[in-house]
Amino acid sequence: MFRNMVTSLLKHDRIKTTDAKAKELRRWADHIVTLAKRGDLHARRLAMSIVREKDVVHKIFEEAAERFGSINGGYTRIVKIGRRPGDAAAMTLVELVSSDGATKPARAKKTRTKAEDKPVAAAEAKSTETMPAASEKVETVVDDGTDEATDLNAAPAATESDDPAADLVAKKKSSAAADAGETDQ
Repeated sequence: MFRNMVTSLLKHDRIKTTDAKAKELRRWADHIVTLAKRGDLHARRLAMSIVREKDVVHKIFEEAAERFGSINGGYTRIVKIGRRPGDAAAMTLVELVSSDGATKPARAKKTRTKAEDKPVAAAEAKSTETMPAASEKVETVVDDGTDEATDLNAAPAATESDDPAADLVAKKKSSAAADAGETDQ
């Protein structure tokens, strides 16, 4: 099974398999690439004993020196891609790497350009112009035509409809103060 998997990996440069198989496959593939970097006849025969397709062995021996020449080991990359739907096995993507970054990354992030940022910045500037700051005073027009300034940071005054219990306490305090004022005189 691992001979077939390493052959497929070397042929297609990436395969999808389970996590446990990918970790073992990495050992097999790294060994074949090390043999290919050596490049002698004995290394080619050892590689042919594992990888049974001549074309794949020829391809890896041709490109190993230029593709993996500057790195020593770690010729494969394992990327976890989630769970398999049927049995929820952990799936991974095994791919060959190169020293110059010739292989494509599994996922690429999209970056925003400056042209895309300009409309967003313009919209934010426009929205801040129309909204007053919290510490500013705003003039409001009351129905009777008078102008009064209100503070946006000030807490709203409690009205009778807000909290009936608070209204009852306020009435008792005002009546007690009124009664105390009458008795003092």
